[in-house]
Amino acid sequence: MSEIMKFAPYLLMFAVLYFFMIMPAQKKAKREREFAQALKVGDKIITIGGIHGKVAELSETSLVIETMSGKLKIERSAISLEKTAALNNVGNKKA
Repeated sequence: MSEIMKFAPYLLMFAVLYFFMIMPAQKKAKREREFAQALKVGDKIITIGGIHGKVAELSETSLVIETMSGKLKIERSAISLEKTAALNNVGNKKA
């Protein structure tokens, strides 16, 4: 029994680490993947770098967006879920 008690603090630390850091990070990554795959032509987006645009073309791993200064090809992973959701929610409230 004393052998198990020696490892109890480590098991507790791992459980806390898992539930407060690892699991939320996995959920966030899953939401971002689903968001990037659900994009369609015409959606307004914001990239991680802050570039605003509208989706013009889609491919497996990248997309082309129209900006005020022209078209840009970006990776799907460069789209910011939080910023794009905030942009679309603000637009819906005004309408």
